[in-house]
Amino acid sequence: MPSGGYDQNLPRPSTPPGVPPPEAHRVLSKLSYGVVCSSNINRSMEAHLVLGNAGLRVESYGTGTQVRLPGRTAMEPRIFKFGTPYEEMYNNLSATPEDEAFFVRNGVLQLCRRGAAVKKAPERWQDMPSDFVSTHNVVIAFEERIYDAVVEDLQIREPTENFAPIHVICLDTKDNPHEAHLQGRVALELCWKLEAASDTLDTDAAMIVDQFQNERMTHTPVKVLYQLCYL
Repeated sequence: MPSGGYDQNLPRPSTPPGVPPPEAHRVLSKLSYGVVCSSNINRSMEAHLVLGNAGLRVESYGTGTQVRLPGRTAMEPRIFKFGTPYEEMYNNLSATPEDEAFFVRNGVLQLCRRGAAVKKAPERWQDMPSDFVSTHNVVIAFEERIYDAVVEDLQIREPTENFAPIHVICLDTKDNPHEAHLQGRVALELCWKLEAASDTLDTDAAMIVDQFQNERMTHTPVKVLYQLCYL
C-alpha cells in the first residue's frame, strides 16, 4: 500500500522548489501522479522527490519482479524483494567496510538513503489495488518497456466502479542517477503543463504531450509516448 506519511529517520533531500509557472494558475496539486521505473529506487524515486517537493500529489512504483541493484559485476546484482525497506537495503549493503566503500562509490547507498527519506519501501505497480491505482490521473513511466508494462496491466485489470481515465506517458530515461536527475525536472515541467489544463485534461492531454515533445526536441531530445487508458 502507499507509504505516504512514513515516519522517516533520514532527512528528506532538498531539490529546487519547482515553483509552478504562471500558467499553472495554482500551487496546490489538483491531479494525482504515479511515477514508475523498474525497481522504484532511481528514476521513479527521483521524480517522486522532485514532484513531491514541488507540492504535487505523487506516488512511485516499479514494474520489475524484484528490486535489482548494481553489484560488483553485471553478473552479480544485489537483489531484494519489493517491500523491503530502503533502510534495510542500506544496512545490508553497508554491512562490511568493503561493501560500504564499494556501494558509496557506485552510488547505490545514496539511492537507498534518498528512498528511506521519502517513503518506507519500494512498491510494485502490478501489486497495487485497482481502486488505488485508479485514483491517479497521470502515470509517467521512465522507459518504453515499463510504459508497455503499465499499459498492459491497466488493460487486463477488472474495471473499477468509477472507470476513470488514466493518462499514461513515457519519458524514456537511461537508468543512471545523472539522467534520472535531469528527467525528474523534465517530468516536473510536463506536470505543471498538465496541471494548468486539469479541467480539460481528458480532451487536451494528447495535444499537451505532443507540444511538449516538440518544444523539448529543440534543445534536449526526449522520446515521449502517450496512451489514454481507463480503469
